[in-house]
Amino acid sequence: MMIKTNSIKAWFLAARPVTLSAAAVPVMLGVALAYKDSSANCQWVPALLCLLFAWVMQIDSNFVNDFFDFKHGNDDETRLGPKRACAEGWITMKAMKWGIIITTLLGCIIGLPLAFYGGKEMIIVGICCVLFCFLYTTKLSYLGMGDILVLLFFGIVPVCCTYYLVMPETMQGVSLEAVLVSVACGLVVDTLLILNNYRDHDNDLRAGKKTLVVHIGKKNAERLYCALGNLGIITIIGVTTYEVFQHEASSMFLPLASLYIVLHNRTYMEMKKIGEGRELNRILGKTALNIFCFGIVSSLIIIGMAN
Repeated sequence: MMIKTNSIKAWFLAARPVTLSAAAVPVMLGVALAYKDSSANCQWVPALLCLLFAWVMQIDSNFVNDFFDFKHGNDDETRLGPKRACAEGWITMKAMKWGIIITTLLGCIIGLPLAFYGGKEMIIVGICCVLFCFLYTTKLSYLGMGDILVLLFFGIVPVCCTYYLVMPETMQGVSLEAVLVSVACGLVVDTLLILNNYRDHDNDLRAGKKTLVVHIGKKNAERLYCALGNLGIITIIGVTTYEVFQHEASSMFLPLASLYIVLHNRTYMEMKKIGEGRELNRILGKTALNIFCFGIVSSLIIIGMAN
């Protein structure tokens, strides 16, 4: 595939648009919870800002990953994952530096108004998100901490912060339900990282990159992939069932949970069958779609309980 250096198409591919669903799902769930708990009296401006911030920071993280992995020699000819912009010469290192600077600044500009809706604490949260973008690729992913960071920054932080910001000012807070849903979201999104590290197990082992998959081995990684997705949706079902019994609520969309369960477990079986090699990139795409399906299904289930 011929890509002109530093072209719009090159930047589009470097942004990895398929990963943006993982950034959108936590925001979707936070908005759905706020919609239900506020009887549809949500603040929609912070909801939009949260979504834009999540997308820009995801792109920023992808640029940082692309730049530093190539700089450290991780994106060589043995790489099994999708092609990367710097390694392929689609984007020069100098241009990528500027891309990182611009997306980081843009994320800060988008996120700063959230302090108006949630207080100065949101600035601290924003700084942590920016640091996460850089520390994940440069340090923490080599220490097996990537999965913890995914749980935090693709689950607990975005779901709870979105919920807090979108609720009416007089009702702002974080409920136990929001915390449980945020954990469920983080578990499901982590299936993407588990699969990515499962595919790269041998390369990471040679490079001394001690991911969780390297620590526990590929067979246990397969089991963990399966367990995380199922535990995530079971948590959503459990939270919904509790609401039904405690508040005499109901959700006509609860049966849709079975859709995600079928898709996730079917993808898990395909993952096991393939086992290794570049063909796992196809499973990576399916996992991203499954995560988006989880977000849609879970959001509908939650919204369906609104009075």
